[in-house]
Amino acid sequence: MANFMITYLGGDQPTTPEAGKQHFAEYKQWLMDLGSAVVSPANPLKGTVTLNPDGSITQGSTTAMSGYTVVEAESMEAALVMAKKCPFLSINGKLEVSEMIQMSM
Repeated sequence: MANFMITYLGGDQPTTPEAGKQHFAEYKQWLMDLGSAVVSPANPLKGTVTLNPDGSITQGSTTAMSGYTVVEAESMEAALVMAKKCPFLSINGKLEVSEMIQMSM
């Protein structure tokens, strides 16, 4: 089994607090449905600062990444099946699925 990172990119913000609560409930249900495959469930990002090669610092991100989830799966195809059910897609978000490689030191 390998670990796969599902990266959240873009997406629309809910238009009302109720819509936000509904979306979060759907997201929690998706994670619960994945069960023990979830390695690291909810990792939202905020306050991103970019450190540039010249040492300068820029406020904000150079990507639309807003968070990630790590799941365990037997293959990329199995990880994609999991990701296809993520409610982030319903708010016009995109998902990138990447196999994580274990590095030895």
